[in-house]
Amino acid sequence: MRKTLAACAMLIAGSFTLPAQAQTELKLGHVGGPGSLFELSANEFARRANAALGDKAKVVVFGSSQLGGDREMMQKLRLGTLEFSLPSTVMSSEVDAFGMFEMPYLVKNREHMQKIEKDVVWPTLAPMAEDKGYKLLAVWENGFRHITTSGKPIVKPADLGGMKLRVPQGKWRVKMFQAYGANPSPMALSEVFVALQTGVMDGQENPLTQIYSSKFQEVQKHLSLTGHVYTPAYLAIGANKWKSLPADVRAILEKTAKETQAYVYEQAAKLDDDLLAKLKAGGMQVNEADKDAFIEASKSVYEDFGKEVPAGGKLVDKAIALGKGM
Repeated sequence: MRKTLAACAMLIAGSFTLPAQAQTELKLGHVGGPGSLFELSANEFARRANAALGDKAKVVVFGSSQLGGDREMMQKLRLGTLEFSLPSTVMSSEVDAFGMFEMPYLVKNREHMQKIEKDVVWPTLAPMAEDKGYKLLAVWENGFRHITTSGKPIVKPADLGGMKLRVPQGKWRVKMFQAYGANPSPMALSEVFVALQTGVMDGQENPLTQIYSSKFQEVQKHLSLTGHVYTPAYLAIGANKWKSLPADVRAILEKTAKETQAYVYEQAAKLDDDLLAKLKAGGMQVNEADKDAFIEASKSVYEDFGKEVPAGGKLVDKAIALGKGM
């Protein structure tokens, strides 16, 4: 009897195999809609990373604020409940010195931004972010920002007087538009379309890629090419989560993140031209803004930033010096 039971036990054990270890899933959340630069950037990174990672791990992308708005995703990074996100303006609310990228007309072009990345972001800003619990893997792009409105075009800062304008969640963008005379309100990107459609907001400001992919052309009449701020985007992960990943996975992710930047910039430049044509074709009235007037009206923002964030003010001076002659 004992032999029979032992034989049965061996047969039963032999009919089951231990389940294969589940592949580590690395979630990447962002707020960009379909066709946005964020979507293109995140998907390309995931494609390249997954090809190199094999069965070590898999990057899975969730766009259109599926995993929350920027603030919510930043909290999830720190808690380790989300691996990656693609913050832009919101970084200035997490680390004061990142507010340098909220200074109007600071970044002249992508070549200038690459100099700033090399001499300012990696030596100074990235360690500041790590002290707050965030590891930056790459500097990508959100883009040059412009203003859309429902009522009238914006040519000079005075045209913004009293206008209810949606801005992203960064206090220096609020201060900027207050200096221009507007009534700015921070709001998550996922809420903006309805706010514009219902008249809760008169206008908003964003790069062309976010304007088009969010379909703001359906509820806004005017596109004013102010180019008032260039916003980088950062591929970020929680510092503790980063340390918990195997060294070979970290090496692949970091290398791939930085290599993806060339693709991001190439797509961004292409979208600048393509989307402007599409927005015009969609019925938006496009006008050039008086940038000199905006630059003149921006002086107080620089002064306030230098007083309130001295370390950031010094980085602004360095960035300006890097752009001389460009």
